[in-house]
Amino acid sequence: MNGLTMDQWLQTVPAWIYDLPSGLRTLLYQLYQTFVAADRWKWFANGLKITFTVTIGALILGVIIGMVIAVIRTAHDSRRAGKGSIILNILNAVCKLYLTIIRGTPMMVQLLIMGFVIMVPKDDTARMVCGIVTLGINSGAYVAEIVRGGLMSVGAGQMEAGRSLGLNYGQTMWLIIIPQAIKNILPALGNEMITLFKDTSLVSVIALRDVTKQAQNIVSNTYQAYVPYVSLAIIYLVLVIILTKLLGIFERRLRESDRR
Repeated sequence: MNGLTMDQWLQTVPAWIYDLPSGLRTLLYQLYQTFVAADRWKWFANGLKITFTVTIGALILGVIIGMVIAVIRTAHDSRRAGKGSIILNILNAVCKLYLTIIRGTPMMVQLLIMGFVIMVPKDDTARMVCGIVTLGINSGAYVAEIVRGGLMSVGAGQMEAGRSLGLNYGQTMWLIIIPQAIKNILPALGNEMITLFKDTSLVSVIALRDVTKQAQNIVSNTYQAYVPYVSLAIIYLVLVIILTKLLGIFERRLRESDRR
């Protein structure tokens, strides 16, 4: 599975490669071992599919969790609890406990606990679900503060206007406040997605074959770490640059729409 030896590989390449310095020939051979031999470029491609799947799934879960927590905490802080003040106090306490635990422990530790103590996945699908759930729960703690900041950025007069129209607190929040807040928090959510994309490299600890795990597998097969790991870093860097550019375009269009 390791492909050709270096001597065998040199017999198959153009003659001009023989004239290259030995270090450059070795580098080209390692590139062959990393990407060409045994179609290992497909390992990176399949790993990227898993990486993006985990990123998108965790972001969706994190937004849902963060939205719920932000609404509960905002409702509690606004002191509009009414008859449900005791329940709201309990929910707020649970949310604060969740935020303290998740933000106070490393994501690696959370993955280890979920992967080897709580869920203990046995196959690739279960490992992917475990990765999505763990990263989603972790992301939710940070998204909650993003959403909470967005809710607080909406003027208090919007809530009063909704109540004057006969809407209750929940209806006003859902129909008036949240739609306005979403536009304010979308750029921050984009940055959270980029952070989450990089953090998916940690799911390799639960043996999920994301792009990082695939690079580790290539190193295990070729006994060469330089090219696989540098290639992995370049892959992440290029994708993050692309995502950052797309996010910048999106933010500019949001600003242009605000001027209209």
